[in-house]
Parts: sequence; structure tokens; C-alpha cells
Amino acid sequence: EVQLQESGGGTVVEGGSLTLTCSVTGFPYSSYYLAWFRQAPGKEREGVASIYSGDGVTTYADSVKGRFTISQNNAKNTVYLQMNGLKPEDTAMYYCAATRFLVNSPLQHDNYDYWGQGTQVTVSP
Repeated sequence: EVQLQESGGGTVVEGGSLTLTCSVTGFPYSSYYLAWFRQAPGKEREGVASIYSGDGVTTYADSVKGRFTISQNNAKNTVYLQMNGLKPEDTAMYYCAATRFLVNSPLQHDNYDYWGQGTQVTVSP
């Protein structure tokens, strides 16, 4: 059974930093795409960053470029999202998701078959 477990959310003041962790277990393939998405109340789910475990190629949403960094530790089947310069508009539930194949952009949520339960990030002004 594939399981994704996020951790590391919390509350920070504007300009602060957080690191989210996604632990992946049970994925039957050695190479896959993993992405972070976020969803704020009343808004659509937004792709934030993705990474391909095979070669480490990353993709970022324009809204987070230069502030967020996605990275991986393949030995531990773990992916991280380092978030710096946090803004109130970054407040959302953050989810990690995994898939073997992409149909379109790696930041499109309909590509992803497996999802974690989410971790809340709140940025206060």
C-alpha cells in the first residue's frame, strides 16, 4: 500500500521559514514524480513544486520561485520543501502527492494518484 505522510507544518510570522517533509512508503517503482500542492479555504488546489526522483529535475510555481526549494533523499524515500520568506498568502493546507507518469504539467493535480493527508501552514502578518 502506498502511503505519503507530511510533517513540518506550523505557524510562523511573515518572513519566517518552515521545512515540510513527505515520507513515501510502499511505492512500487524506484522512479516517480513527487509534488507539493497547497489549498487555501475557498481556493483551488495549487501546485507549488515538483521533483522527479530519477534525475532530480524540479519545477516551481511562479509564486514560490526563489523562496521555496524542493529536494529529496532517495535513500530515505523522503522529499522536503524548504520554505523561506513566507508570506500570509502562503497560508494553506500543504499536501504531497506522487505518481509514476505525467500526462501534462508536473504541477497539475490530476496527474497524481497518491496523496498525503496534508499539513497546515499558517503565516501571520
